[in-house]
Parts: sequence; C-alpha cells; structure tokens
Amino acid sequence: MNNIKSVFSIKDLENLSGIKAHTIRIWEKRYQVLEPMRTDTNIRLYDLVSLQKLLNITFLHEYGYKISKIATFSEIEIQDLVKQIAMSKNSKNHAINAFKMAMMNFDQQLFFNTYNWLAEEKSFKEIFHQVFIPLLDEIGVLWQTDTISPAHEHFVSYLIRQKIILNTERLQVLDPVKTDKVFVLSLPLNEIHELGLMYLQYEILLAGYKTIYLGESMPIDNLRDLKKYFDNIVYVSFLTVKPDRDQVNDYVQEMIDKLLEDSTQLWYTGRLVSLIDSEKILSKIKVFNSVSELTLEL
Repeated sequence: MNNIKSVFSIKDLENLSGIKAHTIRIWEKRYQVLEPMRTDTNIRLYDLVSLQKLLNITFLHEYGYKISKIATFSEIEIQDLVKQIAMSKNSKNHAINAFKMAMMNFDQQLFFNTYNWLAEEKSFKEIFHQVFIPLLDEIGVLWQTDTISPAHEHFVSYLIRQKIILNTERLQVLDPVKTDKVFVLSLPLNEIHELGLMYLQYEILLAGYKTIYLGESMPIDNLRDLKKYFDNIVYVSFLTVKPDRDQVNDYVQEMIDKLLEDSTQLWYTGRLVSLIDSEKILSKIKVFNSVSELTLEL
C-alpha cells in the first residue's frame, strides 16, 4: 500500500485542481484558506482534507465567488454552498471533483452517491460524455504526472466499467430494431484498454443494432469465424495503444485482406487512427476521430 497517496505536494494540488501553484501560495498567504504541513526543509505538503477544501474553493471561484469572500466562510459553510450550487445547476464540475475525491479516498459510496445524483437529471449517455470522458482524460494526465497511483486509476475505471455493463445489459435484453447490419466489436492483440470499446457497444445498442462483443486481444483469423453466422457485418476496432505505432497500417491492411468483402465494413476509432495515412487503405475503411463522431454514423 506504499504507493497509495494521502499526502500531496503543491504540484499535485495544481494538477488535481487546475489552479496554478503560484496562485495557491497567494491564496494561502493572503487569505489563509489552506494550512499546509511543512517538511524539515520547509516544503509544503497537504492532506486529503486540504485537497477537498481546495476543490470546493475552486468550484466556488468558477461560479463567481471572490477568494476574499470564500475565505470568510467556515469549511462547513463552504461545503454547504458547494452542494447548494451543485444541486441547483446539476454541475458537471462538481461531479468531476466528487469523483476525484472518491478516487483519492477509494470511496465507493461517494462514487455511487455522485453517480445517482447525476442520474436523477441525466441519461447515462449524457453522464458518460459530459462527466466520465473529461474525468478519464484528467485521470490520464494525473497518472502521467505521478499525482495518482495505478491503484487510483484502476479503482475508478472499474467502477465506471460497472456502470457501462449495467446500462449495456438493459439494452441487450431488447430485440434489435435495425437488422440491416450486425456490429462485431474487438480489440487488437495485446490491447487491454477496453472502456472505450465497451461504451461504444452501449451506443450501438442504443441506436437499435445487434452487437457481438468479443473484447480484448482478438486475432484477426478468429474474427473471420463470424462470417459463418452473420451477413452484413461491421467490424469495429478501438486502437488505443496497440498495435505498435509503426504496425498500425499493416494491421489495418491485414484486416482488409482477411475480412473485407461486399457484405462487410471495417470501422476504426481510438487515438492511433491518426496514423492511418494510406489513401489506398482509407478508401476501403471508415475512420472516426471520436466515439461521438462514430455514433453519428449509426
């Protein structure tokens, strides 16, 4: 458990809140909004309570409250005001901050309470696009800057995965209303980043189509087996970190050679699609720069 953070540097606070370290120092010195601990060498350190308070202060500041005014409030008054504004505006920023605190504290209850609060006003699709996608983008940056540990990332990703599965199952029990094509979703060999593909299945089901979800690390030869069972297949691949950057076009070309016929289509999305550069390849497949762009095609 040594890699679980409970004490943060001012740089960590900057990464988590979006407020520059210089500004945090000014707020501390001028308004005493935070009380950092100090090392023997006088380096500022902060606990989870300080992080929570800074996120709340940041939220109020974004809604027009001056720091001089916020500094006159007690911590309880700050928390109550944040809740009051969040409830009245159903704020995605408050939700993202709450999910961050749930992640930092490994607090499942806070995650579920925040999700349920959002679900009272928003569809799952809205929650995913407005809150989960920005949250996951931020988590990626926080992980790269060593602000959070892999344990934090895995914890919150698993909870988001649960919500995708729950909402997907509600659609899977319904009969497809569109039968002109079947979508087969898979990831390349050694690709384990599955959340994007899982959510994509939800969107395709929501559009009324039948999906066959094969998931991570699927050999292309195994994808051919689906042709024995279904006509008019759309093969969907989500390219996040695999194949290797210099192998992307070879991988796509192999799928064209082994899968593409008059009754099949090949669709690709994910960050690696920017590397698909051959005009010969692009004329035979469909490439989408985002999940949102792909769903417009459904």
